[in-house]
Amino acid sequence: MDVRRLELLLALSRQGSMHAVSETLGVTTSTVSQQIAALAKEVGTPLLEPDGRRVRLTPAGRRLAAHAVHILAAHEEALADLDPSAAPAGTVRVAAFHTVIRDTLLPVVHQLAAEYPAVRLEIQEQEPVEALAMLERDQVDLVVSYDYNLAPASHDPALSATPLWERAWSLAVPSRSRRTTGPAADVLAAFADSPWIVNSRDSGDEQVVRTLAALAGFEPRITHRADSLQLVQEMILAGLGVALLFADYPKTTGISLRRLRAPEPRMRAYALTRRGRTTWAPLSLVLNLMSQHAALSRRAATGD
Repeated sequence: MDVRRLELLLALSRQGSMHAVSETLGVTTSTVSQQIAALAKEVGTPLLEPDGRRVRLTPAGRRLAAHAVHILAAHEEALADLDPSAAPAGTVRVAAFHTVIRDTLLPVVHQLAAEYPAVRLEIQEQEPVEALAMLERDQVDLVVSYDYNLAPASHDPALSATPLWERAWSLAVPSRSRRTTGPAADVLAAFADSPWIVNSRDSGDEQVVRTLAALAGFEPRITHRADSLQLVQEMILAGLGVALLFADYPKTTGISLRRLRAPEPRMRAYALTRRGRTTWAPLSLVLNLMSQHAALSRRAATGD
């Protein structure tokens, strides 16, 4: 089978139309059609079928596209083995949450453009549940997810995890609130009657809130849900409740952060890939650059 034709078939399975493939790969739609028709002759079975005015992959076409992921990765690995000095090349599809895109991925984008122009990133902002579903369907190559030390997530053994960074969380409250110190349970107890704001799509921070509240001897009143930390901040300013925010979150007039200790809730970010896929040079490169940037950020934050 011709490798270029497999690339076109895989692109069609991911993008859904020949027009999208032609725009992404810089070829004409007729070239896409002709090459996939030639691939169908090579394998001896139809790969496309009519779908109204468009076409879609046949069941055989979808199965071959799934195989193409591994075939193309093995092809690139073989080329790299024959010529270790060859620069990585390819598009790495990433799904990640807002904070890690801003703080960890965007610096990698700039570094790739300067040092490895043949490697590109396609980034989608997604919460962990949606991102992991995309990884399972082979819609992305890399997911950056998170959990908490007080609400650890379990991983599919078919996935490989690379830790990136950890960040402490504090209790964000209106500045007019009375000051409280001591263990986390004592700090939260002072806000036992307050409404709480938690994430709307991921349950991790709610589990942390409920764990800390249980230590303080009360049931938290979960009232509002929001994804954006900026929106959470605005809701606190509006007097809608209290919430967890990063301990190093930029100071905002009207909001105070109460440090939580014993236990200290920490958010942990990590990269997830399909086990065995990190031998693909572009993916391995992106993972290494992300890890390096996360390590530099940790040292800068601690002054080491």
